[in-house]
Amino acid sequence: MKIALIRKNYSSYGGAENYLRLVAKGLNAKGHDVHIFSASNWHDNAFPVHRIKTLNKPSFLSNIFFAVNSKTVLKKESFDCIFSFERTFFQDIYRAGDGCHREWLNKRRMVDPFLKKLSFSLNPHHLALFYLEKRCFSKSKKIIANSVMVKDDIIKHYSIPDRKIHVIYNGVDLNRFRPVTAEQKTIAKHSLGIKENKVILFVGADFKRKGLTVLLKAVSLLDMKDNKLIVVGKKETPRYLKIAKKLRIEKHVVFWGHEPEIEKFLIIADVFVLPTIYDPFSNAALEAMATGLPVVTTAYNGASELIENGVNGFIISDPLDERAFADKISDALLRTEEMGKNARTKAEDYSIEKAVDSIIKVISEHGK
Repeated sequence: MKIALIRKNYSSYGGAENYLRLVAKGLNAKGHDVHIFSASNWHDNAFPVHRIKTLNKPSFLSNIFFAVNSKTVLKKESFDCIFSFERTFFQDIYRAGDGCHREWLNKRRMVDPFLKKLSFSLNPHHLALFYLEKRCFSKSKKIIANSVMVKDDIIKHYSIPDRKIHVIYNGVDLNRFRPVTAEQKTIAKHSLGIKENKVILFVGADFKRKGLTVLLKAVSLLDMKDNKLIVVGKKETPRYLKIAKKLRIEKHVVFWGHEPEIEKFLIIADVFVLPTIYDPFSNAALEAMATGLPVVTTAYNGASELIENGVNGFIISDPLDERAFADKISDALLRTEEMGKNARTKAEDYSIEKAVDSIIKVISEHGK
C-alpha cells in the first residue's frame, strides 16, 4: 500500500516523532510505500519527505495553516491510506498520540495559577486546538488511541462512538532497550562519572507537565547520601536549579540536558520516575521497563496501564503527592532486581513489531 504519514514538526528528542519514525520504518520493512508530510526537515533518507508550508508564529495560526495546506497537498496525491499523527482536516486514520487537549487543560488546572486558568477559554491557541481536535475526531474514519485513558477522554469530551476508536499501545525496540549485566552497568556509570550506588532517573522535555518539581521534593525526603537523581531532557532552568538549592539537594541532582541516546542513562539507573500530570503514553516509561527498570509514575500516564502495583512498578493516584513518590521510590530501590525483571517481561509483550502489525490491521480495515 501507498501510505501517507503526517506530522507537523520534527524533533530528535520528541517521543511522538521518534515513534512515527519507528512506525514508518516498520511499514517500510513490510513492503509498504511510505511518505512523510511535514513542515520540518526529517533527517532520515529511508523514505520521501514532503514539505508542507505553514507559519512559524503565532501557534494557533500555524496549526490551522498546516491543517489547511496539508489537505490541499494531499488531495492532489493518490494514497491508499492517509494516516495523521497531527490534528488535521484530511485523513483516514488519526492517531491521538498527543492525547485529548481538553483533558490536558483539565489536568493543568491542578498546577496553574488562577489567572492562567481563566485564560484557557480565551486563548486563541487553545480555541484553535479545540476546533481542530473536534473536527479531526469527528471526520476520521478510525482513531487510534495509545491508551484506554485517552480513549475514555475522547469519548467523554467529544461523544465519539466507542467502535470508532482502537487502542494500540506504543511499541518499543526490545533490541535497543534491554537489560545489561552488572559489569556493563558499572562500566557505563564510570564512563558518565557517576559514583553513587543508586541512580534515580527522570526523562522528559516538558519539566512542568512531567512533574519534575514533585520529584525534586520527593528526593528531598529520601536519604540521598549514596544516591543520585539524573534529569535528562533539557538543560536545567534557573527555576529548577533554584528549587533544588532551596531543598538542599543540588549536590545530589545532575541536570544532563538533551540526550538522543537515552539508553546510556537507562542502563545505569535503578528506578525510573515520572510524576506526570498528563501523559497520553510515555515512551520513556516503556523504554525503562524494557531496560529492566521498575517505573514509578502516576495514574495520569497512559503507560501506567502496563504497570502492576508492587510487581513491576508503582502507580501514584495523586501526581502532587511527593510523600507517596518518596515512599514508592524507596520501595523500588530495595526491590530493583525483582521488579526490574517483571518490568522487562511485561515490556516484551509490547514490541514495536507487534504495534506496527496492529496498526497495519487498522489501516487495511479503514475502508470497511
